[in-house]
Amino acid sequence: TYIGSLLVSVNPYQELDIYTVAQMQLYRGVNFFEMPPHLYAIADNAYRVMCSEYNNHFILISGESGAGKTEASKKILQYYAVTCPTTEQLQTVRDRLLLSNPVLEAFGNAKTLRNDNSSRFGKYMDIQFDFKGAPVGGHILSYLIEKSRVVHQNHGERNFHIFYQLLEG
Repeated sequence: TYIGSLLVSVNPYQELDIYTVAQMQLYRGVNFFEMPPHLYAIADNAYRVMCSEYNNHFILISGESGAGKTEASKKILQYYAVTCPTTEQLQTVRDRLLLSNPVLEAFGNAKTLRNDNSSRFGKYMDIQFDFKGAPVGGHILSYLIEKSRVVHQNHGERNFHIFYQLLEG
């Protein structure tokens, strides 16, 4: 549902056919409340306002463990990769942002009682656009928010995945 210019999103814990290229095209350039609530509406609105106002904008993704924050950020990046003006630099930026996520997850995800692959770190993603609206750069700043998991885990939980892989070898 929409709450003003916010979107409340719930993780269905299964693949839904609502994140396709066809869905991206439905939400591209449409006024905010003309279509049903969707992550693509939030992404498109932020992008169009940024381009028209020549001002920075952000999308804050928040929620409890297992709510789907990491998946939502991936879907937003995929939306921009498909709908923004295409340049050779776009391919590089898109690849670096989208393909770096599995590496970050390997170093910062862990099994918890509520989520088998829970992100145990915070993430700030910055995508930089030129004056034409084409992505020209970006970076991801990750920070561990539960460092205590390295030395202690609750019963039934694990510490970060990569440590198991490194120690197993």
